[in-house]
Amino acid sequence: MSQLAMKPNAGFGPAADIERLQIEDFLFHEADLLDRWRLPEWLDLFTETAVYHVPPTDIPAEASPDTNLFYIADDRFRLGERVKRLMKRTAHAEYPHSRTRRLITNVMITDRGADGLGVTCNFAVFRTKDGASVTFFGQAIYRLVIRQGSLLIDNKRIVLDTPGLREQGRLSIIL
Repeated sequence: MSQLAMKPNAGFGPAADIERLQIEDFLFHEADLLDRWRLPEWLDLFTETAVYHVPPTDIPAEASPDTNLFYIADDRFRLGERVKRLMKRTAHAEYPHSRTRRLITNVMITDRGADGLGVTCNFAVFRTKDGASVTFFGQAIYRLVIRQGSLLIDNKRIVLDTPGLREQGRLSIIL
């Protein structure tokens, strides 16, 4: 097992030196934390200034939550509150927790800058809850930064490729 597989978020140098395989390991680690409902640890993957957006499917992917209604438009504080709520037994929509499996594919580094990396990937999240299974799928768009040798998420945008959430019913899990 490689050192990255054991510690997928340690020892990163400048953004220019990061390879796609390292990004994939980081995204696989993120997916694993979400599938195992280790949400507090998942939250640690975000910077203090991070944002997490899920725009509705009927507006352009580049839309702003300032001018459009989003399914989710969280800053780091609100994301932390969402994690706290989902981890409580009183979160009836997710207690007991849904069973999920995430597939991450087509990882591409789209931008290398002094301040970090632009990364996109395709995803599918299979969710089972209350005897029903649904699938969420689309593209995840990240802005990753390096802080003290660790890769962190500064911006994550989930662009769903479904015509809406009618089949899924609700978005009570973190994509």
